[in-house]
Amino acid sequence: MDVGTVTVSTEDRPQTGVQRSARETTHSAAMEASLKAREAKPAPDRKRARNLSEDKRFKIFSGTANRALTEEIGRHIGVPVGECKIQRFADGEVYFQLLENVRGVDVFVVQPTCYPVDQHLVELLVMIDALKRASAARITVVVPYYGYARQDRKDRPRVAISAKLIADLLTTAGANRALFVDLHAAQIQGFFNIPVDHLFASPVLVSYFRELNLPSLTVVSPDAGGVERARFFAQKVGAPLAIVDKRRIDMNVAEIMHVVGDVNGKTCLIIDDMIDTAGTLVKTVDALYDAGAAAVYACASHAVLSGPAVERIAASRLVEVVVTNTIPLREAAQKLPKIKVLSIAGLLGAAIESIHMETSVSTLFT
Repeated sequence: MDVGTVTVSTEDRPQTGVQRSARETTHSAAMEASLKAREAKPAPDRKRARNLSEDKRFKIFSGTANRALTEEIGRHIGVPVGECKIQRFADGEVYFQLLENVRGVDVFVVQPTCYPVDQHLVELLVMIDALKRASAARITVVVPYYGYARQDRKDRPRVAISAKLIADLLTTAGANRALFVDLHAAQIQGFFNIPVDHLFASPVLVSYFRELNLPSLTVVSPDAGGVERARFFAQKVGAPLAIVDKRRIDMNVAEIMHVVGDVNGKTCLIIDDMIDTAGTLVKTVDALYDAGAAAVYACASHAVLSGPAVERIAASRLVEVVVTNTIPLREAAQKLPKIKVLSIAGLLGAAIESIHMETSVSTLFT
């Protein structure tokens, strides 16, 4: 006779009084917990501190290239500059140490790669690496002036595309995001595999020249490559546009061909992204006066002012040269009355705050 297997469920088994009591107690506890859950109010969403200095997840650090600008940015957004130690060995090797905790922090490092370019660049790379190894949540490099930006393409045989190389170095070091001001060529943004925010100093410069209210103003682009920048500026100040036909024959050496546009009797404003040796600038000024210009002003985002630049500007017929503080001025340039410096700390501070709060940066230009 075969033996069958019989499966008996819990419901089929007879229950004792103790078991029934236990089940009723459990059911009653579950109902009570459910009622409490319904009556409980949902937890409020966490909001960021209105004052960024109260937000412990946000810090800003500075290299040695332009600490004054970093401190001014910090004052605008209410965040003190983070404490760190930057020293150099006898042979020039850089040493960097963070003096405060950055674990899980949204960190911004402000460092233009201005003169001496290589020294400040390596300093920035070492700072990024230290922050990455200290477990910063996100590292944003704020580079008001991007060195090597002029080497963005192969314009001659067997030359390096150094702008791309620097982008790779910053990314490899550990940067998660980048913020630049007036890149020499906008396509440099495409060299990065991380998010890039590209600011323009034009809002600061436009405000200044609107207040000057210069008569018969004409905006001038010193070369074909800067036409887009000059056209944007001309639209903002409501002025016509002229272009100088320039041919570069060597590094820092350019030959002026002729002026395209009517500048006779006009007040001309030359717009450029940087002034390096000022050789091109002075030749452009001479070409405009030869074409009948009544007065010539100039403005640029980056006052590189290498070599004889200050002496050339002083000896030129320029009325005034307006620059921003992306790069600290040399002592000789500070003493020259023709050179006026406008601060972009407020613009950079607003951009940094927008990045941290994850709001739109483009609204700064609308």
